[in-house]
Amino acid sequence: MTIRVCVVGATGWTGSAVARGILASDDLELVNAVTRSSAGLDLGVAWGENEIGVPILGDVGSAAAAVDVVVDYTSATATKAVVVEALASGAGVVVGSSGMSGTDYNEIDALARECELGVVAAGNFSVTAAMAKAAATLVAPFLPHREIIDFASFSKPDSPSGTARELAEALGDIGAAPLARPIADTVGHPEARGADIGGTQVHSVRLPGFVVSTEVVFAREDERLVIRHDAGGTAEPYVAGTLLAVRAVTELVGLVRGLDTLLLRETPWRTNEG
Repeated sequence: MTIRVCVVGATGWTGSAVARGILASDDLELVNAVTRSSAGLDLGVAWGENEIGVPILGDVGSAAAAVDVVVDYTSATATKAVVVEALASGAGVVVGSSGMSGTDYNEIDALARECELGVVAAGNFSVTAAMAKAAATLVAPFLPHREIIDFASFSKPDSPSGTARELAEALGDIGAAPLARPIADTVGHPEARGADIGGTQVHSVRLPGFVVSTEVVFAREDERLVIRHDAGGTAEPYVAGTLLAVRAVTELVGLVRGLDTLLLRETPWRTNEG
């Protein structure tokens, strides 16, 4: 069965790479795209190339009504509205944008179940990032002392990144990291100790030269274990994981959060990662 797909944000850095991946797939069809600044154009023309027969629409609802799955690569401020509109129009959703809170995800899960549709959301669709998160959750019960360092580009609008937030919340489900001194008792500038997300202190670094790097440091007396994921300078690492989620989401009801969660599920589409 061919899965019909819409990419919202298809002219962006990651969205365009995902759209090209869909076009190259035998079992996926890129029916349309949504990029409000280029509405009315063919997607190929918006890329500065020849027409490819994929219209760009300005309205998520009408685009979603024509497809099975909507892929969102927009922005922290836009993504929740995209997901809600896509679900209301009858499409499952793959969310690659970051910036939503745990409350937002709970609301999306409830709406997806009400609509009997699936949503897969990941702060990072890189398979290696997913394995780093899976490794961290394996370690956490045995090494509860930990902190996360979140590196990203100088201009990234949200802090922490979706990758770091998702990791912190997953670790929080296992248990809060113990502190020898409460943050409020810190002398000087308590905010320098980072943000408490799910019981883990998270420190966001924003500098030129980074894409997204996430490091979780576990520690015991006289020893440390560091699990780190570094993203390169292209969007290609995110394509395979996103397409895997597109193939999976049509068989789901409700929210699955994290590519690692999806990879570890026993489901038949795992043999068709393409």
